[in-house]
Amino acid sequence: MAHLLSTSCCVKISSSYKPHGQPLNQVRTALPTSFTIQTSKAPFKGLVFQGGKVGRSCVVRAAAAPVSKEASAQPRSGSNGSANEASKAQRVMVIGGDGYCGWATALHLSNKGYEVAIVDSLVRRLFDHQLGLDSLTPIASIHNRLRCWKAVTGKTIELFIGDICDFEFLSETFNSFEPDAVVHFGEQRSAPYSMIDRSRAVFTQHNNVIGTLNVLFAIKEFREQCHLVKLGTMGEYGTPNIDIEEGYITITHNGRTDTLPYPKQASSFYHLSKVHDSNNIAFTCKAWGIRATDLNQGVVYGVRTDETSLHEDLCNRFDYDGVFGTALNRFCVQAAVGHPLTVYGKGGQTRGYLDIRDTVQCVELAIANPAKPGEFRVFNQFTEQFSVNELAALVTKAGAKLGLNVETITVPNPRVEAEEHYYNAKHTKLIELGLKPHLLSDSLLDSLLNFTVQFKDRVDRKQIMPSVSWRKIGVKPQTVPAN
Repeated sequence: MAHLLSTSCCVKISSSYKPHGQPLNQVRTALPTSFTIQTSKAPFKGLVFQGGKVGRSCVVRAAAAPVSKEASAQPRSGSNGSANEASKAQRVMVIGGDGYCGWATALHLSNKGYEVAIVDSLVRRLFDHQLGLDSLTPIASIHNRLRCWKAVTGKTIELFIGDICDFEFLSETFNSFEPDAVVHFGEQRSAPYSMIDRSRAVFTQHNNVIGTLNVLFAIKEFREQCHLVKLGTMGEYGTPNIDIEEGYITITHNGRTDTLPYPKQASSFYHLSKVHDSNNIAFTCKAWGIRATDLNQGVVYGVRTDETSLHEDLCNRFDYDGVFGTALNRFCVQAAVGHPLTVYGKGGQTRGYLDIRDTVQCVELAIANPAKPGEFRVFNQFTEQFSVNELAALVTKAGAKLGLNVETITVPNPRVEAEEHYYNAKHTKLIELGLKPHLLSDSLLDSLLNFTVQFKDRVDRKQIMPSVSWRKIGVKPQTVPAN
């Protein structure tokens, strides 16, 4: 077992510090000027490619210092419900809490009264530097984000910086925080990124599969009653010519009937890593009695949640490039800057979609209604289905209302996928738990387009077109030249 070093330092922020970016609202709260950092001997062992070399970093545990006094007691909707511990909030570890879905989820759970810790290697920010990409929105550092959250709400979110592929680090983190639930977003989440070249395909599989295995072993060894809420993907299923059920399908074959895991037809090294995760989680639920919920999420759009809108330094990232950007977000940015909407191939590719506000709502519902010991639940996490052509038509219509001249072009499909197919996926279990969806209305599209127009000066047009081909995957690490 590794030993934490109590090496502390105080980071000062100049009195001339000015928040970056455009204001998201009129909130102006003074932020604390220091925080405490503790470092560990444990090395950062993840496969982080820097010019073809594996990078190393230290493990950092950080927490924002109090603003002036402790926040007044808040209602604990995150309470575990025990009569003897009615005032004790559930402790939720959000792995990957600095990312797009993870950041919004961490703030949402903290706001609901859960005790939250973020665990993140910050490697997602490194990807942007390596590939020459940037978020449409200016995003603050993780430390400034957490200081801001403390200043605005009085709530503290703990921070553990390190790589969950390093089991020594993860063990220390589990023993320090003692989570009741783990929300696992901590994976390389881009299909195009996994298809750039061999090194990134290997990184994706190693990071995702080994990281999840380590989480499963940590639960088994240190927190056997801990509930794992794992973010999967609807992409595990592919596009079968039959209805997609929620995780399982009952079939009759040669006169015998059984309920089996739904067949998986992954379409990238990223999606394959998610399939491996699901199989490993299902096995450990059966063998060790772990309780787990697999949230097979659709394509997420939007940027604002109630919490991220409180202050500009809480703003979430917004990806629009061909590597990390999702379809609707990309289309809105393209419309905002006058670039034709880029429809891949025939445009009949149909998927499930959901607002990021529903992502955080679904995670909260899964935590509040945990799986039983030994149970491996699968929820299909989306609210509506759209084809790429349907999304392009909706953005074109919404853009016209705002005076935008939106055009659509067809570009060669860089992916290997069916461009016209049957798609009907079930998604009732989260509705039954109480999900109240935010559907893609005209007003929501207007809001999303106005948001992208606000930040259109930050758009790098060179990043809009797809640059990664499934059929032309390379073997050497590729980077974007500086020019």
